[in-house]
Amino acid sequence: MARILIVDDSEVQLFALRKILAAAEHEVIAADNGAEGVELAISQQPDVILMDVVMPGMSGFQATRKLARHGNTANIPVIFVTTKDQETDRIWGMRQGAVDYITKPAEPKHLLATIERILEQQQ
Repeated sequence: MARILIVDDSEVQLFALRKILAAAEHEVIAADNGAEGVELAISQQPDVILMDVVMPGMSGFQATRKLARHGNTANIPVIFVTTKDQETDRIWGMRQGAVDYITKPAEPKHLLATIERILEQQQ
């Protein structure tokens, strides 16, 4: 079981991702914008962060860049889970510090396998 922070401004997406993660017995923390996500990442120290890109205020790209540069969160893996499906978005997201990039809607088996692979790499 891992502690996973979901950062997404869509209530529907938060609900769907929370349901997938809870079924796999992960602990879920949620934020509905990038700034709150950064704050929760710093204070809660999750094992993994699932980050949307398009959010009001601070985008997921900006939030990930901020997390990657912060001493307390630089080692927390970020997985983008987003509707932005262009290769340029994927490349840019990885350059911001993400470890993976999944296009919505996230297929549950693929999402969970990605999380498990990343958790194993962290050990």
